[in-house]
Amino acid sequence: MPFLMAWYSVLVLVALLLGMPYWLLRMATSGRYRHGLDQRFGQIPLRLIAAVQGKRVVWVHAVSVGEVLAASRLIEELGAALGEGWLVVVSTTTITGQALARERLGAERVFFYPLDLAWSVRAYLSTLRPELLLLMESELWPRMVYECQQRGVPVVVANARVSDRSFARSMQIRPLWSIVLRRVTLFLAQSQQDAERLQQMGAAAVLVAGNLKYDVRAPRKSAIADWIAAQAAGRPILVAGSTVERSGVATADEDAMVLAAWQGVIRQLSNSHPADRSPAATPLLVLAPRHPERFDAVWKQLAGLAAVRATQLREDQPPPDPGRPVDVVLLDTIGDLAAVYRVATIAFVGGSLVPRGGHNPLEPAQFGVPILMGPSYENFRDVVERMRAAEGLRLVRDTASLQTTLLELLSDAPARLALGTSGHAIYTAQAGATARTILALQQQLDNAPTAGTPA
Repeated sequence: MPFLMAWYSVLVLVALLLGMPYWLLRMATSGRYRHGLDQRFGQIPLRLIAAVQGKRVVWVHAVSVGEVLAASRLIEELGAALGEGWLVVVSTTTITGQALARERLGAERVFFYPLDLAWSVRAYLSTLRPELLLLMESELWPRMVYECQQRGVPVVVANARVSDRSFARSMQIRPLWSIVLRRVTLFLAQSQQDAERLQQMGAAAVLVAGNLKYDVRAPRKSAIADWIAAQAAGRPILVAGSTVERSGVATADEDAMVLAAWQGVIRQLSNSHPADRSPAATPLLVLAPRHPERFDAVWKQLAGLAAVRATQLREDQPPPDPGRPVDVVLLDTIGDLAAVYRVATIAFVGGSLVPRGGHNPLEPAQFGVPILMGPSYENFRDVVERMRAAEGLRLVRDTASLQTTLLELLSDAPARLALGTSGHAIYTAQAGATARTILALQQQLDNAPTAGTPA
């Protein structure tokens, strides 16, 4: 293993050097990789050093917003279960995940995950001296796993899942990748299928704990959600969450496809009821792009419409007066989508009309909102198929199919209620992953030797 890690370090450094022009360009143009650069290279924030003094530490790594949302309840309940003298610290990779983690968990214990280089990883392990490293879903880096093993730090992957694409790629390099997987102390898989795939890939210890996202609870209060509901004034609300850009054979960005379907719904409603052209007949659309760097581009698509950006509401600025009630809200904030689903009449979950594997339908399901998704849902196959089998979610094929299904549901309240109720029942029945995960983590901590120092 030391020989392999030496070669791995060389490859990482070569990749960094070759990719440097690209990273520098992105830093200069978007600032995407500029934030936390010193932390990524092993510079420990002073606030973090102060926070861990005299504490026993559990380190949780949640890559981005989705993982932070899934881990938030787990982190809170794990901290309560461990009690005084313990501190759960949290790292993220993305800027958006960092912002949400700081907002929800406190900035003093949140930091950027180090690059998988020996000096960066060792700097954090030596300073934090964690007694357990908890990785969310599938974020495995060979150097980190190796250094933790050298120091006797258990590594647990929670909410572990293996998509179709990841499974195929991993099996192609199984002889090498299994070396890393075998050094993970425990995988807590979302489903039996995920567990079986992990074992085929070479994982040594796997348990099925369930999907932590079934236990996600949206904030009870949201000023943005309340404003949207008030602005709708009884009109139906379509929330299109986590929409993404075009990919592969798709001919349009997903936002444009949803927008076209929404405009088609309005035209057909007007044609069906020509005497009623009042604003009350217009469904309100909430567009929530997945990636913040696309907010401005999507906003440009809304030119000429009665639209408002949610950031104006969060900043306590009065929204611009479009001369009539707002018809479209661009949700250009981080961490508010789950709460906004609460006021939805119908929810469309994105990443699914284009071939991107889909996003999490559980966030709207917790509110009993009827859910639509496109045909690409590989990333959440187990969840989606459970909901489809219970008639708690409908699939649409394209823009025309989305428009037709929206019209059908908008005109059939009993069908909406049945769809939402069935989805909520699946959400409720699958709860409990948080408690099972905490139990498994406590067992690892009880069985582990004193960790944090080199073996």
